[in-house]
Order: sequence, then structure tokens, then C-alpha cells
Amino acid sequence: MASSLVRGTAIACGVAAVAGLGIGFAVGKTVHAEDIQSARLLPADLCARLGDISGLLPKATTARLVQTGRTEVTCSVDVAGRTQSASAGGSLTIRITPYSGREAGPGRSPFTPAESAKQAFARRPWPLVKDRPYETKVDKHAGIDAGDSRVAVLVYRADLTVQVDYAAHPVDLATAQRAAQVIADRAIWECQ
Repeated sequence: MASSLVRGTAIACGVAAVAGLGIGFAVGKTVHAEDIQSARLLPADLCARLGDISGLLPKATTARLVQTGRTEVTCSVDVAGRTQSASAGGSLTIRITPYSGREAGPGRSPFTPAESAKQAFARRPWPLVKDRPYETKVDKHAGIDAGDSRVAVLVYRADLTVQVDYAAHPVDLATAQRAAQVIADRAIWECQ
């Protein structure tokens, strides 16, 4: 009787050890805060590095890009049509977002900053633009007036997304899209 009790206990311990080992592999190791990569800081003069944007705004405009933020940088300028002698106006907003890693769930390795950026890019339902050096999506609308264009371009590379919102009058949609793409590419380049 004692030997069957010992044998039964040994079998139960063996089953518990195998089950514990299986659960340990299934759950994985715990993710700690230091395992998650933080977002990088962007240059304090990033908007100035983007160069001369006067060609995107009405003539005789002296407005400059204004920068806010260091983790997520926003560069913006707005020239209202009523301030110009002709009925011309334009606005440009550039959002440069470096992503940090984040938890992927219990028992899974944390997402890298590049994976987080890719997921943010994928969430936008905009059409993809082909033949671009970086993955790009675009959303564009022509206004009621001829030459009134509004374009949003989203570009993804490594741990960054850059969204350029450009609205101008008068400019056609194709020209506005090309200009927004050039600015987005320049922002990606200046962040490398």
C-alpha cells in the first residue's frame, strides 16, 4: 500500500512538473518596463531643417514654420486668404511622430518602435501611393472652387510616421500631392 502511495505521488509530481513546464513556455517570461524601448527625441530645430517652404504658400508671404514638441514634433504655418491681395491662401502642418515600443500582451515579446509605427500607418484607410521610396498613403480632396486643394500624405519609415496636411488655393491636386510628399520625405531624411 505504501509503495503504491509513493508511486502515485511520484506520478502526480511528474505530471505537475510537465504541466508547469508547459505553462511556463506558453506564458513566457514577464515583460518589464526596461524591456520596452522609449521613443527617441527629435532635434529641437527640426522644422528649421526642413528648409524654405515659401514656394508652398502665396507669394509675398513671410510666414515661417513654427515648431512645437520634441517627442512628437509639429511644424505648422497658416496664411489666410484674406491677408493676401489676391484670393490666395495656404496652410501646412507636418506631424513627425517617433514611436516607442509597447507591450504586446501576456507572454509575448514587446512590440518594437518600428512595429508600433507600422501598425499606426496600417490603421489609416487611405490608398497607398506606388513607386515611392518610403511607404506612403494619401487622402486628397478638391474644393468647390477651381484650384482649391486639400491633401494629406502619411509616410512610414522605421520608427517614424510623418503626416503632412497641405491646403492651398490656387493649386491643383497633383501639384499639392507632390509638394506634400517632398516635405514628408525631407522630414524623414532630417530625422535619420
